[in-house]
Amino acid sequence: MYYPKEVVEEVRARNDIVDVISSYVSLKRKGNSYFGLCPFHNEKTGSFSVSPSKQIYYCFGCGAGGDVIRFVMEYENMTFPEALRTLAERSGMSLPKEEYSAEERKAYNRKEQLLELQKCAATHYYRLLYTEEGGRAHQYLLDRGLSEETIRRFGLGYSSKKPGELYRYLKSEGFRDDILKESGLVTIEERGTRDKFWNRVMFPILDTGNRVIGFGGRVMGDGEPKYLNSPETELFDKSRNLYGLNYARSTREGFFLLCEGYMDVIALHQAGFTNAVASLGTALTPQHCALMKRFTKQVIIAYDSDGAGVNAAKRAIPLLKEAGIQVKVLSMKPHKDPDEFIKERGRDAYRERIEKARNGFLWEIDQLAAAHGGEDPAERTAFFHEAAQRLAGFTERLERNNYLQAVAREHGIPEQDLQSLVNSIGAQMKRQPIRQSVTWRPEGREARSGSRRRGEKEDPSLFSQRLLLTLLAEDSSLLKKTEAWIQPEDFTDPLYREVAEKLFRGIREGDANVASILNDYREDEEKARRVATIFSASPVTPEEEEERNKAFSDCIRKIRMDQLDRASRTATDVETLQSILKQKAALKKQMKIGG
Repeated sequence: MYYPKEVVEEVRARNDIVDVISSYVSLKRKGNSYFGLCPFHNEKTGSFSVSPSKQIYYCFGCGAGGDVIRFVMEYENMTFPEALRTLAERSGMSLPKEEYSAEERKAYNRKEQLLELQKCAATHYYRLLYTEEGGRAHQYLLDRGLSEETIRRFGLGYSSKKPGELYRYLKSEGFRDDILKESGLVTIEERGTRDKFWNRVMFPILDTGNRVIGFGGRVMGDGEPKYLNSPETELFDKSRNLYGLNYARSTREGFFLLCEGYMDVIALHQAGFTNAVASLGTALTPQHCALMKRFTKQVIIAYDSDGAGVNAAKRAIPLLKEAGIQVKVLSMKPHKDPDEFIKERGRDAYRERIEKARNGFLWEIDQLAAAHGGEDPAERTAFFHEAAQRLAGFTERLERNNYLQAVAREHGIPEQDLQSLVNSIGAQMKRQPIRQSVTWRPEGREARSGSRRRGEKEDPSLFSQRLLLTLLAEDSSLLKKTEAWIQPEDFTDPLYREVAEKLFRGIREGDANVASILNDYREDEEKARRVATIFSASPVTPEEEEERNKAFSDCIRKIRMDQLDRASRTATDVETLQSILKQKAALKKQMKIGG
C-alpha cells in the first residue's frame, strides 16, 4: 500500500520513538540516548539504544535498527501499512485512502494467505476432534477436566494419523505449494509430502489480534516429543509470543499468572483466572517480558513446584525485573502445577495462594537459605554473604534498606551486622574498574558495530566515513567545516555516498531528518539495516565534546588522506605527485579541524 511521504512523516512526527519503544522495552537514559535489553535477540547487557534526537533505534548486539515505524513492524510482525495504521491510531490521526504498489500488494497478499491458511488448518483440526478418528483425543481433553465450552473457546483440535491428510485438505481449499511450504505445517520434497503434526491434540496459538499464527501439539500415546510446536515462520516466533495472551491482555486483575504449559493456562482460564499465560515450549526470554510489560506491571510466577520449575523461576525473575515488572512467586506445594492444584483444591484455594504469593527477591533469598540449610556455622556464614551480595545490588538506598530489614527479620540475622556486610560489599563493587562503553576507532581499531561478527575488523576508512555521517547527524553545524575538506563524492562506499548526499542536502535545506532517510530504504531490508548502522556509530554524551571534536578531526584527516593516497597511486606525472605531497603535509598540520 502506498501513502504519500508527507503522510508517513506526519505519523512519524506524532509518535516519539522513546515513548513508543518504552511501552515495549524498559529504557534507561545514558547521556543523550536511552538503552535497554534488545527485544529482537536474547542478551544480558543492554546493547539496544534509542536516540531521541535522531528518532532511530539500533542494537549493537544484533544490528537491528530503524525508525519508529520499522520497530513496530519488526516487533508486532506487521507490514509497513499495518504499522503505519497502528501508529496513526495511537496518535489519533486519520490516514487518507491508501494505494497499493505491486511489491506491497504481493507482500500483503502473501501474509494474508498465510494467516488464512493457519485459520483454515485450525478449523480443520477442530472438526477432526469431533469425528470418530478424533474420539480418543476428545476423550483425553474431557478426562483432563475441560468442558466443551473451554475446548471451543481455545479452538482445541486433533491432527490425523493419515499421512498427508492436512496437505490434501489445504490443497482442496485452494492453497498453493509455495504458501504451504512457508506455513510450517507441511513439508514438501521430491519424495513426497508430510504433515508437521500427526496424531496429536492441537492447541492453536493466537497473537494479540486473535489471529492464528501457529500450533502446539501433544502426542496421543508414547511418541516423542511429547509436545511439538510450529517452526519459526513469517508469522510465528515462539520467543516473542505467549500462549493465552490474546485473552489475558484484557484482564482486569492487574497482574499476569505466568505458567509453564498449555494445559496450565487452559485450566486456569476455565477456573476464572483469565490472566494466565505461558511461554511456548521455550525458556522465558527478554522479548516475552517486554511483551508482558505492555499489558501489566506485575507478574506472579506459577511454575511447577518441582526442581525444574524452581530453576526456571530463578532464571525468570531477573529477566522480569530488568523489564521493569514487579515479580512474585506462587507456591503450589504439595501439588505439582496449577492444573493439579485446582483439580484437588479448587478455585478459592488457588486464589488464596495468589494472595500469599512471595515477593520475588525474598523468594530468591528463601532459596539461598534452603541451599545453605542447617545450623552449620560455615553454611550460615555463606548464606549471609550471598544474601548481602544480592542486597548490595540495589542502587536505591531506601529500597535496599527495606529489603535488608525484611531479610534480617525473617532469617534471624542481626540487622547491624548485615548492614555492615552489605556496605563492605558495596564499597568493593564501587572500587572495581568500569569498562568504557563507547570508544572511538577512526584510526583502524575494531569498530563497535552490530552488523559485524565479534572480532571481525572494519575497514578503517569506511569506519571514518560512517562515523563522520553520524557526527553530522548529531550536530549539523559541523557541515560547514566538513565541506571545506569533504564532499559526498569522497565517500567510497556507494551506500555511504547516497546517504551523504541526502544528509548534506537535508542540512543545507534545514531538514536533516535521519528517520526520513531511513524511510527511503524501507523496501530493502539489508540497506535499511546498514543505514541504521551508519547513524549509530557514535552514542556519545554532551560532556564528551572534546572527544567528539577529536573524533571529527580524525575522520576528516583519515578520509582526506585516503583520498590523496588513491590519487597518488593513479598519478602519471611528477607535478601531480608533488601537489599531492604538499596537500598531505598541509593536512597533517591541521590539528584543530573540529575546534
